[in-house]
Amino acid sequence: MSAPNDGPSDGNAPSFHVLAQYVKDLSFENPSAPNFTTRTDQPPALKVQINVNAKPLSDTEFEVEIMIEGRAEHAQTVLFGIDLVYAGVFRIQNVAKENVHPLVLIECPRLLFPFARQIIADTVREGGFPPLMLDPVDFAALYRQRAAQMTPKTTQ
Repeated sequence: MSAPNDGPSDGNAPSFHVLAQYVKDLSFENPSAPNFTTRTDQPPALKVQINVNAKPLSDTEFEVEIMIEGRAEHAQTVLFGIDLVYAGVFRIQNVAKENVHPLVLIECPRLLFPFARQIIADTVREGGFPPLMLDPVDFAALYRQRAAQMTPKTTQ
């Protein structure tokens, strides 16, 4: 007699696991300290760039990195610069091959981003500035943009 089925027991069911998350590189520069002024008539100009990289560690494990570079300037003076590489290791099993690439470059960074955002905010605050609260990122749009750049363009 067999036991009742309490749930999926199929060893081929798709699975997605976060194995690790970590700061891979963090740099904060405060070149105007202690001479920067925290009160100005206009907010500083902020420039933020975000990129995602991934590399396979095995057939089922991938390291995904979110790279965030931020700069704040006021009156052509750099107030601060921050660079963060935040990474995670993910195990993806039993997922169709054509779905692995978007999963790695969209869903994995989506899971990492809130942690990277908090590190950026805390680091900038500890540097003597108001926390830099990054807006949410549309990683699907970033993926599509990157795919379009890699697709060879045909001319007529």
